[in-house]
Parts: sequence; structure tokens; C-alpha cells
Amino acid sequence: MFSGTPIRFRKTLAFRLTLWYGAVFAFSTVLAFSVFYFLITSVMEGQTDQELLGQIGKFSALLSMEGTDSVKALAIAESQAGGVKKVFFRFLTARGDVFSSSSMSYWQDIGIDEKALRQVLREKRPVFNTVHLPGRADRVRVLYGFIGPGVILQVGQSMEVLTRFLAVFQKIFILTAAFLLFFAAGIGWFMARQALSGVGTVTRTARLISRDDLKKRVPLEGGGDEIEQLAGTFNDMLDEIEKLVTGMREMSDSIAHDLKSPVTAIRGMAEVTLTTAKTPGEYGAMAASIIEECDRLLDMINTMLLISRMESGVDRKEVAPMDLAAVVREACDLFQPLAEDREIGLTCLVPESVPFSGDLRQIQRMVANLIDNAVKYTSSPGGVTVALHQEGHDGVNLIVDDTGMGISEEDLPHIFERFYRCDHSRSREGAGLGLSLARAVARAHEGDISVKSAPGKGSTFTVTLPLV
Repeated sequence: MFSGTPIRFRKTLAFRLTLWYGAVFAFSTVLAFSVFYFLITSVMEGQTDQELLGQIGKFSALLSMEGTDSVKALAIAESQAGGVKKVFFRFLTARGDVFSSSSMSYWQDIGIDEKALRQVLREKRPVFNTVHLPGRADRVRVLYGFIGPGVILQVGQSMEVLTRFLAVFQKIFILTAAFLLFFAAGIGWFMARQALSGVGTVTRTARLISRDDLKKRVPLEGGGDEIEQLAGTFNDMLDEIEKLVTGMREMSDSIAHDLKSPVTAIRGMAEVTLTTAKTPGEYGAMAASIIEECDRLLDMINTMLLISRMESGVDRKEVAPMDLAAVVREACDLFQPLAEDREIGLTCLVPESVPFSGDLRQIQRMVANLIDNAVKYTSSPGGVTVALHQEGHDGVNLIVDDTGMGISEEDLPHIFERFYRCDHSRSREGAGLGLSLARAVARAHEGDISVKSAPGKGSTFTVTLPLV
């Protein structure tokens, strides 16, 4: 349909729409012609029937007033006046015997219809019949009817005028219908191409998009039709794809950077030890350092896999009842020595008990990551407050508040992304996965996490979890 497309012309959507349009138009035209043809035929036959009935009435009146001889004379006169090839008259007895007629040389092929005659005798009313003569294109309309006691008039009139009119009408219709069909096909093709032009634009845009160029978009004209909605949806999909690809590239860069550091450290330690070490103790220290770096590397990889599984729904939670307040208290006790070493106050404000159902290990890691971040980025003599508030019977809020360095407004939308680290945090130990894991755990438990922060004023992380 569009330039460069490998699809054959007959298989294009525009061609099929045009074909359907032409078929519907042709059917409608034939239907209209048939109705018009039927109406014209009915009207003209009705006029002919009225003329024949008028002849019956005329001959009946004349027979009752002046007798048979006057009727015979009128039949000959009427035949000559109308034309012997246009009309004929034949007088019959009740048994069907002919006792008089007009000139029948042209009408000798028309006999007496016994069935019509019996019907006239039985119903005592005029009966019409249409006769097709062999070798002639026109038809003859014949009427049988009583004009007096025991006298039946058979009067016939040629329908040549109607036949000629219908023949001319058929020729005009065929020519007109053919012209209109081609015209309608052209209009249908134009309309189909116009209607599907948006699809062509989407197709061309899709072809122009490459792995290295995701900026192309389908131009929108603001029409609001279905094609415009398709183009808008396609553009939205491209936006999401661009975000996804950009995120994947950034993640790949971050993974490469974070994997490079421990691998470089392992190689450096091994190289230094091999060139300088002389005692088994030095080789043992190298092995211990390598194991530590490998553990750090494995922890980062396992954390990445866990986040991916939780976000995709592949990782199944081991749901079990727990006391969420006890989990938070244990986490605070775990980080209390670290906070004291850094001269930071760690306050734990939790109720006596908060029943909760979830994956214990995931919840523990989420709470530990939040407290670890708060302690890590808070300077002495700051403070960290961990609070747990139950919101009625429906949910619970875990709040981790610190007086640390805070987060800039530009960084706030990105801090939950994997491997994202603010400028001031790059000098600190970590891979940038802690907050991503915390959000993944919260959402895996049908909750969520939010943050409020300002540079120099600390940060407040709030985790909302449903109890049911």
C-alpha cells in the first residue's frame, strides 16, 4: 500500500476497503434499479389495464343500448384507429366460440386461454393475462370480461411502448452504473488511502526507528479519530521503550562500573601479593581479601537478581505471620553499635506488638537497608529515628527519619532506581541497590515507599504496608 512495502497490491487494506465499498455500492445500485424497474413496470401495466377496462365498459354500454352490430362495428373502428398491430378485439360465447373479431392477421398466434375463460365464468369479473409471442420482443396484455349476457370480450393491447422504454432504461442504467461504479471505486480508493494515511505514517516511523535512534515520533494532527489514537498510543509506547532502553544502558554502565571495582581490587591484590609476598601469612591475607571482594560481588549480583524477581513477580514470597514491631526493634539493636561508633543517636519508637503477614527475610532486609542508609549518610552529632505506626486495622507505616545531608530535588525522582547514586554518596561504600530493594520488597507486599528530603535538612522515608 505504501512505498517500499513488500505486500502485494491485492492484499493491501486500501484495496480490500475499496473492493468492499464498490461491492456495497454495486449492490445498492442494482437494488435501486430493481425497485425502480418494478415501479415503472407496475405503473405502465396499471395504465394499460385501466385502458382495457375502459374498453370493456364502453363495449358493455354500447351492447346494452344498440346491440351486437354496433359493437362489431366499433371493434373494427377502434382497431383501425389504434392500429391493427396495436390492439385487437374478439367476441366470444360463454363456451369460448368466436363469433366476431377485428382484423386478426397480426394476432393469429394468440388463442383463447381456457383457464382465463373458466375463471371469468366462475368469478364473473374481468381477468388479465400477459402473452409472450414467439419471435417478438414485446408482450401483449389481454383482458377477458363479460360485456353482456353470454357475450365475452377478449381485448388485447401491445405493450411495445413499455418494452422499448424498459430496453432504453436498461441500456442507460448499465452505462450509468458502470460509470458510477468506476467513479465510486476511485472515490473509495481515495477515501481509503486518506483514512489509512496515518497507518502509513506509523509504519514509516517504525522503520526509521533504530537501536541508536529512538527519538522519532509519529506527528499528531489533533483530529482525534481512531488512527490518531493509534498514533498517540504508538508514541506513548515509543516513550516507554526509550525510557526502558535508556534505563538498560544506564544500568549496564552502572553494572560494568560496579563490577569493575571489585574485579580490579581482586586483580590488584593478587598481582601485588605475587610480586612482593614471601610468607604464607601474606598469601593467606591475599586470599582472605579476595574472598571478601568476591562476597561483596556475589551480594551485589544476588541483590540484583532478587530485585528483578520481585519486580517481575517470579519470586514467591514465603508468607508467614510475624511481629513487625519485633523485627524493627531487632534491626535497631543491630545498628545501635554502629550508630554509637559514629556518635549518632538511634531512637526506636515502636509499639509493643504489630501482627503482620509477609516474607520475614525480605522485610528484615528492607528495614535493615533503610536504617543502614540513614546511619551511613548522617554525620555526628546527628540522629536517626525509626518509628512504626499502625493505621487502624488496615495498614502500618514504617518511618525512618534522619538529620543527615539530605537529597537534592533533582535526585529525588531517581533514588529508587537501581545503581543510582547521588553525587555526595559516590564516595561512600555501596552499590546503589539498597533503596531499589526496599521499594521492591514494599511493592511485593502490595505496599509502597515514599521520601521527603531537602539538602542539609535530612530525609524521611515512609513505607506503607497493608495489614491484610
